[in-house]
Amino acid sequence: MAGFDRPTSGVAIVGTGAIGRAVAHRLLAGGRDVTVWNRTESRARELADAGALPARSVREAVSSSTLVLLTVKDHAAAEQCLAQLDPDLPGRTIVGMYTGTASEARLAARRVASLGAQYLDAGIQASPEMIGTDAATILYSGAPQAFEQHRTTLELLSQPRFVGAAPEAAAVWDLALFGVWYDAQLGLLRALETARAAGVDLVEFSRTASTQLGHVVAAVSATVSEMQQRSYPAGPADLTEHLTVLRHLIELRAGRRLGDGGLPEVVARIEALIAAGRGGEGLTATVE
Repeated sequence: MAGFDRPTSGVAIVGTGAIGRAVAHRLLAGGRDVTVWNRTESRARELADAGALPARSVREAVSSSTLVLLTVKDHAAAEQCLAQLDPDLPGRTIVGMYTGTASEARLAARRVASLGAQYLDAGIQASPEMIGTDAATILYSGAPQAFEQHRTTLELLSQPRFVGAAPEAAAVWDLALFGVWYDAQLGLLRALETARAAGVDLVEFSRTASTQLGHVVAAVSATVSEMQQRSYPAGPADLTEHLTVLRHLIELRAGRRLGDGGLPEVVARIEALIAAGRGGEGLTATVE
């Protein structure tokens, strides 16, 4: 491909969905040269009108720049793109900017290394409209030198946070954060569903629910300290007391649409700890 054999200091964006478009517009506004490719060519037209250079293939896009952002739907789409590349891409950094698993991040890192390039995995804690604002956080893991080399460009997109040299670190961090939200939100929905079924005033109940959620947030630092020190004080209740409440909750949630939240497994863990003579410890002991 004439004109695309030598990489420039620009950025190639492979995939122009919602995140890809937001990233491209922000990089263009930041003065970067941007090359874009999308499987459906018409979807890249808007970016071409904004100043991006459209590529005719994934190979052409990747060959054009030292930094390549795979802003695709998932790992399978990323693999399809990487399969189209020649195994001779020295000097490039390829960033997987999609939500994936730890094993997928490791696979992508090995695949990119086989092409002679460096890999960064990215966990995007932002919606498309947040890209380029202080509200956006993007987590990166993989090759530290690649992150440092492109930090200035990555800072145009968010507050970049390097979370580890292991390729999967960003994926684990990203999914664990999503898990915090899902656990809290689904826990709230279970409580509201149960309260509604009992004829409880939901507005009044929600005020007490907010207070209860606040206790969890306020205890984050203390919980982390307990895990690090492997010391599990009972706090407001020990495991024997938690066990009684959790058994009641399982009964209360029986037959509900959102299930019991995995409480039987927690109860089994607490029962094992009590049997081992640890009933006087606090709930954090269950993660040991």
